Amino acid sequence: MWRPAQRIRWKPDPGAWPSAAEAAASRLFSPVAVGPLTLPARTWVPAMVPWRATDAGEVTPAVLAWYERFAQGRPGGMVVEATGIRDIPSGPLLRIGNDRFVPGLAQLAETVRRASGGSTKLFIQIIDFLSIRRRPARERYLREFLRLTPAHRDRLGAGGSSDGEVRERLVAKTDEELAGILSPREHEALRMGSRERVTDTDLAHIRDLPKVLPDLFAAAAKRAESAGFDGVELHYAHAYTMASFLSALNDRTDGYGGACENRVRLPLEAYAAVRAAVGRHFAVGCRFLAEDCIAGGSTVTDAAYFGAEFAKAGTDFLSLSRGGKFEDAKQPKIGEAAYPYTGPSGYECMPQYISDERGPFGRNVEPAAAIRRSVRAAGRATPIVVTGGIHGFHQAEALLAADQADLVGFARQSLADPDWFEKVRTGRGAEVRVCEYTNYCEALDQNHEVVTCKLWDRKDLDEPGILKTPDGKRRMTAPTWKPL
Repeated sequence: MWRPAQRIRWKPDPGAWPSAAEAAASRLFSPVAVGPLTLPARTWVPAMVPWRATDAGEVTPAVLAWYERFAQGRPGGMVVEATGIRDIPSGPLLRIGNDRFVPGLAQLAETVRRASGGSTKLFIQIIDFLSIRRRPARERYLREFLRLTPAHRDRLGAGGSSDGEVRERLVAKTDEELAGILSPREHEALRMGSRERVTDTDLAHIRDLPKVLPDLFAAAAKRAESAGFDGVELHYAHAYTMASFLSALNDRTDGYGGACENRVRLPLEAYAAVRAAVGRHFAVGCRFLAEDCIAGGSTVTDAAYFGAEFAKAGTDFLSLSRGGKFEDAKQPKIGEAAYPYTGPSGYECMPQYISDERGPFGRNVEPAAAIRRSVRAAGRATPIVVTGGIHGFHQAEALLAADQADLVGFARQSLADPDWFEKVRTGRGAEVRVCEYTNYCEALDQNHEVVTCKLWDRKDLDEPGILKTPDGKRRMTAPTWKPL
């Protein structure tokens, strides 16, 4: 992962922990309305990808154990990992693009409900993503994958040469010379692996995304409702399809790109389709970016406009993240795909303890507050979820008291200690296992390995009934909490 040049080392500082009475009187542990739902607390576990599903996208015992462990901490709301809305292979990531996934997802919803005593409200994040391919070996790309065009022959001065001769001449060129022969997209495919964009409207399936996606999102949400979830979170963030429509880099000319009102059009149409497909008791929110954090990308000003539009359309909550884009990702190794959290924008999404003068804690609070002000100015009380390096009670309580957000998301901190919420609520905050923000978990995610936390994955390996990673060296859920 990219790190700021300053390389200032920060330590987490959760501050003093509250007594049980202080916690009970706090805003953090007070109820909050989220559309048709009432959450018992303003605590939130955002979606995280644990790599525990089958290759067919189905729920496994490991998936159930993962979410059960979070539910035992009784957060107010919890969001299940990004779950694909298409019935296409996507590796060990959950899917919801066919009715056959509903029984497993229903078991997941019931597991969380039982483990939390019915306290935690459960949402599932539903996502669409475009095709991305692994970085090819240089010679193989030039000899097999590159589609030869007259432009290549012209730039090589090889008008009468056979395809095989042209390819061999390309192979013989230096990387610097190739940059002047290949088109920018071809050169990117060589260096990074090819990647579809929402602006590739010369491709029929990309051109037709506005016709296809609303119904796909609606069908997925209907399945989530039938599986017993309390709501869905539409994934409009990071490097994926809907975030790319929202981005200022989207220059489509069909009414779905360019000006802000055009870029938000498809996300609003997808929301409307979802809202029409599910009952009023079912919450529908979205997660989007407070900032793209890339050159030419969307800014807080754009996001404030989007937030107001989503709120006016009736979304039940808005969850805010930042960055995590392909445009500034690190070059992957040959045979691996680009990972959108390896560049500066990825750092903004998951800042590490090695940071700049701002540090890794709460970098998204001020942008989220600006978006919340825009929503309130539009006359809407839509609750705003802020996330990003928040790990202490007083830190969370202060931003709620300052009206910078309405709910507080704890991602890496809840991974480090799923019992954070119960420990703090019951006056046992001193027993919290505080996240060190080393991004050990993020590195596992980047390598598509089972995600765990270094603070507990080698502890109590003899605990009865626990699941372990295939090599037997790591446990897959945090140890059971035994109050001191």
